[in-house]
Amino acid sequence: MLNVIRSIRDGLAKTRKNIADKIGSLVLGEKIDETFLDELEVALISSDVGAQTTSLVLADLKERFKRDELGSPDQVRARLKTLLAEILASKTEGLKVTTTPFVILMVGVNGTGKTTTIGKLANRLNKDGKKVMLAAADTFRAAASEQLSIWGDRNDVPVIKHQEGADPGAVVFDAISAAKARNVDVLIVDTAGRLHTKSNLMDELKKVRRIIARELPGAPQETLLVLDATTGQNALSQARTFNESIGITGIVLTKLDGTPKGGMVFAITRELAIPVKFIGIGEGIDDLREFQAQEFIDALL
Repeated sequence: MLNVIRSIRDGLAKTRKNIADKIGSLVLGEKIDETFLDELEVALISSDVGAQTTSLVLADLKERFKRDELGSPDQVRARLKTLLAEILASKTEGLKVTTTPFVILMVGVNGTGKTTTIGKLANRLNKDGKKVMLAAADTFRAAASEQLSIWGDRNDVPVIKHQEGADPGAVVFDAISAAKARNVDVLIVDTAGRLHTKSNLMDELKKVRRIIARELPGAPQETLLVLDATTGQNALSQARTFNESIGITGIVLTKLDGTPKGGMVFAITRELAIPVKFIGIGEGIDDLREFQAQEFIDALL
């Protein structure tokens, strides 16, 4: 447990410097004042915690400050941890394979680390004893299927793919047929990631979803959106667009180790009511962590 928190803590170093170090910068015992609370508000906003969440947190802290209930950085830190934990508590949902074949549809724009995330997720599921298959339905990006095949080889899982430029729906159809025939536990479907503002991308994703649902009623059981934490508010915009178009069951937030904007977790949870299911805190194959609210907050603060 401590090793997990330590690794997450290391991955959140830049975000923690923005928030936790702001609190710890005061000399212990020095009285909290309005100026400090204003600086904390700036730190939360610059960490992309989100306007709604920041307003909620600051309103509570300022009210307690007026009642002389906050007199030290430790008291501010403790109350902040409680408030942030309450925000995440109602939207912490892990990935549970409830039926077979269990289909995970992976979506997101190019550059977010979607294909790499698929490889890491396959590794996690493999270690859990699941029989995994990958579907290379991103037939538009050059070498996308080859990249997925590399992850398939690394994890020793089969990859169903067609030639570049093929119909993604045909790839999905063949993958589902193969998953049924081979008694696969989990089928992870990679998809194209052109700009999220392009209507043709959303139309293509809707088509892929329809084919999955037709061939496997009730599937996909999960539609996971991969977001790059370094893009901040743009990631939040992407999440809104994808959710409105195809419905998202969970978020994978990557590259948290490379940004001070890890507060995106709170903005997504509160403002979009979509659970963050996994976080990426490094480039290693084991650096995709199932999101646990309390672990995250302990590592952050």
